[in-house]
Amino acid sequence: MTETRLSFKEMCAEFEVTPRTLRYYEYIELLQPDREGRSRFYGARERARMKLIMRGRRFGFQLEEIRQWLLIYEHEGNEAQMQAFVEMADRQMVELQSQRQQLDEAMDELSELRTHTVNSLK
Repeated sequence: MTETRLSFKEMCAEFEVTPRTLRYYEYIELLQPDREGRSRFYGARERARMKLIMRGRRFGFQLEEIRQWLLIYEHEGNEAQMQAFVEMADRQMVELQSQRQQLDEAMDELSELRTHTVNSLK
């Protein structure tokens, strides 16, 4: 069975990233596409890695954290990678809670200021 590969342009379109982003992910060794001349092709492994990268970015992980996490799978296997993920997720949850608190405080302050301003207009 032949593996479906995506071209550089198709990969950008599938994951809604710019060519610059995709080239950068290759530069920092998050992705390693097959090369044929100047063309790049992305197989199932690279698409799976890209899904993990995009998910990690959505959760607020730094690219270096994601890179290290992906390397754990290659060097130590799935169980070690899952353990590392749990630790990363715990740390990120603390960070996201802090950001949520800061956002809630900013929204409360803005709401109070808006209410005060509306009352001043009456």
